[in-house]
Amino acid sequence: GDTLDYLGLWETLNNSDFNDEEFRNFRIQAGSGGFFLSPKQWIEKTGAIGMESRTGRGGGTYAHRDIALEFCSSLSAAFRLYIVREFQRLKEEEAERKGLTWNVYRLMAKANYLVHTEAVRENQVPMLEWNTQKEAIYQASEADLINMVIFGCTAKEWRSHNPDLKGNIRDHASALELLVLANMEILNSRLLEEKVSKKKRFLQLQATAVHHFSLLAQAPAIKQLEERRKRGDEDK
Repeated sequence: GDTLDYLGLWETLNNSDFNDEEFRNFRIQAGSGGFFLSPKQWIEKTGAIGMESRTGRGGGTYAHRDIALEFCSSLSAAFRLYIVREFQRLKEEEAERKGLTWNVYRLMAKANYLVHTEAVRENQVPMLEWNTQKEAIYQASEADLINMVIFGCTAKEWRSHNPDLKGNIRDHASALELLVLANMEILNSRLLEEKVSKKKRFLQLQATAVHHFSLLAQAPAIKQLEERRKRGDEDK
């Protein structure tokens, strides 16, 4: 499930020799009941480097800190919350030292983009068209579906109306827009896996986004982040 996807994403980002075909086979098997995958099987079949399994005296299973933290946070909600808060605290201190405004929600959106593009690839793009110009068309179409839900226009439409601005439509979004956008990318990824039609996905995303906007607009954290961002822009 989610743990297997996390391991696969980590290896994809950090291991050029990762056996993606074996990983896809494991994902298919994980959908059936009684699926079990040992660390040793995972390492031997996929060529994974994020985990190490040793036998004999002093043996055991060892994992990269990224993976170890994910396993710990999956076991304990309190540990997960601690990690999130500590990460935010450290990044805020870093931003203050550098005199920069750090936008956690922009990073969230960028991180979720990897999950979203993988869902598009797995569920929309024929395998023979992976990593081709044709895949880019699929990816752009799904990205614009999210853009329409959040901003009411496509990336191309935004660019035509803002030719003098640097960056893209998401670089100029508010903290609230970026937070809702990140949520919608996760939701759309799930809907893609469930084979929901594009029209139905748009309607569900739109309804959910409206609810999230109204709910989160009054959140103190959002207001504080927007104030910091404004102060940072004024100091430039």
